[in-house]
Amino acid sequence: MTTIKFKPIITTTILTLFFFFVFFNPVNSTQSDPDTTDCENRWIHIRNLPPQFNLDLLSNCSSFPLFDDFCPYLSNHGLGHKTHNRTLSWYRTDPLLLELIFHRRILEYPCLTSDPSAASAVFLPYYAAIDSLRYLYGPELNNSFQHGLNLFQFLKHHDSPQIWDRNHGHDHFLVMARPAWDFSQPLSNDPPIWGTSFLELPEFFNVTALTLESRAWPWQEQAIPYPTSFHPQNKPLLDSWVARVRRSRRNNFMLFAGGGGIPSSPNIRRSIRLECDNSNSSFSNGGFAKLCEFVDCSNGVCERDPIRFMKPMLQSSFCLQPPGDTPTRRSTFDSILAGCIPVFFEEQSAKSQYNWHLPEEEFGEFSVFIPKEDVVFKGLKIVDVLMGIPRVEVRRMREKLMELIPRIVYRKHGSSLGLRSVKDAFDVAIDGVLERIKARLQEVAAQ
Repeated sequence: MTTIKFKPIITTTILTLFFFFVFFNPVNSTQSDPDTTDCENRWIHIRNLPPQFNLDLLSNCSSFPLFDDFCPYLSNHGLGHKTHNRTLSWYRTDPLLLELIFHRRILEYPCLTSDPSAASAVFLPYYAAIDSLRYLYGPELNNSFQHGLNLFQFLKHHDSPQIWDRNHGHDHFLVMARPAWDFSQPLSNDPPIWGTSFLELPEFFNVTALTLESRAWPWQEQAIPYPTSFHPQNKPLLDSWVARVRRSRRNNFMLFAGGGGIPSSPNIRRSIRLECDNSNSSFSNGGFAKLCEFVDCSNGVCERDPIRFMKPMLQSSFCLQPPGDTPTRRSTFDSILAGCIPVFFEEQSAKSQYNWHLPEEEFGEFSVFIPKEDVVFKGLKIVDVLMGIPRVEVRRMREKLMELIPRIVYRKHGSSLGLRSVKDAFDVAIDGVLERIKARLQEVAAQ
């Protein structure tokens, strides 16, 4: 088994994180919110993992394989730097750091217990996506089947193994801030093709994994929203944003924000680009400045820079969400945040994944579905479908989006009590985890 080695890089941000996580004791902290005093069947125990599984992984932040200096994005406990000095809610957030964001937020969870036997669920503060970089891009590429084995050995043999053995991992959960496809390489692949084998290890089959994108079949995976760059710290800031979304003038009919390349083979992204180019050169529809707006995010220029795409999304009625390398796009949640009605071309893009945060039965109330085969091979025009939706229906769908905004936003840690009364993406995920683990334990007990 390989030994983890790190370059000794210490920054002020990492030191701050280290002292906070080491010396802050959430179990003994007082809770002043009367609405959070009922903890029956909601207690969570946080496993005390050695820093090699979380904070030590951040010490190499300036030299992650294939990445620039990642250290600036660790600030504000993973939210990143503010987009500009005067903002109170907008940050340059990288999705890879959702594990750190989630870890910080769970320390504020009102129903934490130091007694694992009293807990309904056990949280593993393991930064799986950050640890995976050395297997995906770095020196451990040929050992990707080992990803997670060190963690299992610790849980099973080195630290209070009775915590694991009590339910054989069925009550444990963790966050993995990459698509599940990156952790699902079959153990039989030799040599490795892509990804690590963490989710293919039998040792972790019982653990609930919260991923940014899930596959359709494994029961233990559950997709949770990609983090946007909006992290309000009080309810007035959230309400102010929703009011801005409501009054925003939608001068563009539809928008696509993504890579600018057009491959030669037929696919939905090529069809969208061609339709956008052709529509803008020929349309004459009153009320819209552009029929199709294109935000070129090639070469990662939109990453951690919401200013590039949020304003165009606020000005557009529909945001096209074609699948890319994987079925889901981060911009799905940016478009919901902007009140721009998402248009999907695969059900796997969102409907069959994010049912905790975006109930499957409500998808028709806030989104449009157009089969990609009809566009690519049958010549169906996206603009014709969207133009056929009555304006009153468009307004109703946008109102539904505004209802969903709090559920897909990760609010800032240390937020006001007023905002804590509104469930955000973290709260919804915790509710889902507790329900899933409860059902799973009942199922196992009945067998």
